[in-house]
Amino acid sequence: MDSPTVLRRRLGSELRRLRERTGRQAKSVADELGFSATKVSRIESGQTTLKESDIRAMLELYGVSDEAELRQFISLTRRSTQRGWWHDYADTLPDWFQTYVGLEADAARIRSYETELIPGLFQTPEYSRAIFRASLVGQGGDIEGAVDRRSQLRLQRQEVLHRTDPPVIHAVVNEVALSRPVGGPGVMRDQILHLLKLVERPNLSVRVLPLSAGAHAAMSMSFRILSFSDVPGHLVYVEALTSSLYLEREADIARHEFVFDRLTEMAMSPQESATWMARLLKENYRNDS
Repeated sequence: MDSPTVLRRRLGSELRRLRERTGRQAKSVADELGFSATKVSRIESGQTTLKESDIRAMLELYGVSDEAELRQFISLTRRSTQRGWWHDYADTLPDWFQTYVGLEADAARIRSYETELIPGLFQTPEYSRAIFRASLVGQGGDIEGAVDRRSQLRLQRQEVLHRTDPPVIHAVVNEVALSRPVGGPGVMRDQILHLLKLVERPNLSVRVLPLSAGAHAAMSMSFRILSFSDVPGHLVYVEALTSSLYLEREADIARHEFVFDRLTEMAMSPQESATWMARLLKENYRNDS
């Protein structure tokens, strides 16, 4: 079942299509309906929930009068306002990350570049706990309680890997992320073993970007490109320490796709990467318990 986040994006995409079909600019729609231009933009990008009165007003403006089509839009609007499972973690999940979790839950394809970390969907529980514990240093409060909650959320996010139609995930991971013993040698050994098991699946791949590759265009950032089966276009997600960016402009997406393709070319092949990880395991973590 599609998440409310993806349903809002689908609804927004359809409304944008209808607006463009009538030859209207977003600003003129805002003026005619008494909306702000920002509201129209947020509706079309799926960043806000939509009231039934608003959807009816927009559909009337766009000349949609077929009763069956109207019912479909109203049904989609109602479903898009439902709570996603991740809202149960609102106590530990920042608002800016809730949107990403909803998008990830229904992505058909994820292309990911990671500079410092193993991708979240590929992390073992102990590896993720070590990451969370380090990220919460200095924040006070019940650190271990927060680590527990974030770990539970991470495990639930990973359920997408077990769907009947799991996403295709292509990850490029910096060599540094695999060489850094997060949580200690034992935790890292189990993490690499887990990765080697995961990449046996036909829908998952990991390419290691070696230090010998030299300079590249994404040295200062990690990013993910998400694609969906029934929503046109792609979305780029870039995360910072206390906020995130969602990029949907064609130029931004094209640039990130170009950089990802270049990183893929610079990285080892999936087979070479698996061999490299197995060698790292043997040389660095063989005797750790």
